[in-house]
Amino acid sequence: MSEAHLFPGLCLPHRDHREGGGRRRPPLAGGDVLRLTPSKNPPSAPQQKRPAVFLDRDGTINEEMGYINDLSRFRLLPEAASAIRRLNDAGIPVVVVTNQSGAARGYFPATLVDEVHRHLRDLLARAGAHVDAIYTCLHGPEAGCSCRKPQPGLLLRAARDLNLEVSRSYLVGDRYTDIETAANAGVQGILVLTGYGLGEYKHFHDQSRLKPVQVAATLLDAVEYILSHI
Repeated sequence: MSEAHLFPGLCLPHRDHREGGGRRRPPLAGGDVLRLTPSKNPPSAPQQKRPAVFLDRDGTINEEMGYINDLSRFRLLPEAASAIRRLNDAGIPVVVVTNQSGAARGYFPATLVDEVHRHLRDLLARAGAHVDAIYTCLHGPEAGCSCRKPQPGLLLRAARDLNLEVSRSYLVGDRYTDIETAANAGVQGILVLTGYGLGEYKHFHDQSRLKPVQVAATLLDAVEYILSHI
């Protein structure tokens, strides 16, 4: 059974598959524009809402490699699995929210996104960690959807699906667009200095109207902050 799901009410269909010069690229597999990769044995949503930690993917959990167009290019950052395991041990839901427009741009098939996320789960499992769900926007930036960060659609959908308390939740990412996403969704944003984070902090922190609640060197440092404040 496919782990891909289409949520028409959340995203606009991606209809224009033309590249520069008018050449058409293959449409996204199954027409999907948002993919949900749940855990293999997802728990039922609790009756009482609970806070969660949303994680950006590239540059936050794994090394920033540009478009991940081959499984060999996906490598976890040091201490990323340990950070996620700390959240697991504390009983805090962990949800990955990621833009993967390379599929819409024709840089890789949408099925590769599923392969990468299965690989991510396997790597985490070897370290005794897991994520509760992965929400992925496959749109390109021109699609005008509500799921591509900094739009809040991915987080809000996860909050509905998993019965999460948004106001007490956190989003950790390496871009100021993640901080903007956090503000749009009503969660607290933390900037990590891995991936693009250090450069973004140097160039945008003073001029950005939106400030993270914390700037952390790594995901593990961000998690330690969260555990002391959540």
